[in-house]
Amino acid sequence: MHVLFESAVRWDLLDRNPISHVRVKGGTKRLKRPRILEPGEFSALVSYSPDPYRTMFLIAGCLGLRCSEIVGLQWSDFDFELGTLLIQRGIVHGRIGPAKTEASQECVPIDPVLAEALLLYRERCYPTAEAWLFANPVTGRPYHQEEIQKRYIRRAAAAAAIQGKVGWHTFRHSYRSWLDDVGASVAVQKELMRHASITTTTNLYGTVVSERKREANSNVVQMIVAMQESAVDQCRAG
Repeated sequence: MHVLFESAVRWDLLDRNPISHVRVKGGTKRLKRPRILEPGEFSALVSYSPDPYRTMFLIAGCLGLRCSEIVGLQWSDFDFELGTLLIQRGIVHGRIGPAKTEASQECVPIDPVLAEALLLYRERCYPTAEAWLFANPVTGRPYHQEEIQKRYIRRAAAAAAIQGKVGWHTFRHSYRSWLDDVGASVAVQKELMRHASITTTTNLYGTVVSERKREANSNVVQMIVAMQESAVDQCRAG
């Protein structure tokens, strides 16, 4: 059951594994903590990823979105003038559905650095009538996140010499940790993670004015972008 629920967490069907709090007779062995990437590790992973996966991972690291939300993005969800993104849907196993929870369907701030990268990507992404950000050129439909994890996240992590298990949810856990690193309050973290309850934020990942949300998010983006530039320089030098 533990493996089954872990799969549900990876696919963003659950926020947490309910089995993790079950006391097992004969011992209370502690389960492993989720893998948290250092900003430099994340930036190296992105540097070893080709598009469209590079842009997917950049969104994951800069916004902490769930993988189902990332593959479900459409260009109409963005307001580049206001610097916001409205999460409206998720895609799991190719099936389009609403955002995971009412709290998930929320606007998140888009830092100018990320906005610039997205606008550049829009010029070369595969176009579809529905204006998906990440459509498979073969099918015209959004990619399946499970295959991306198997073929591209793990491959890029290996190329960047990152130890341990790395997957989609690693990005979300890391984003939460980076918010801690830049001094964001728990209330701001709750809003940026789009959790219905602040307990979810504090237990799993460790109403505020939007400027505080934007500042906290921008601090994370600036931190990991600086590391990415350093990682790219090292790759070129090598």
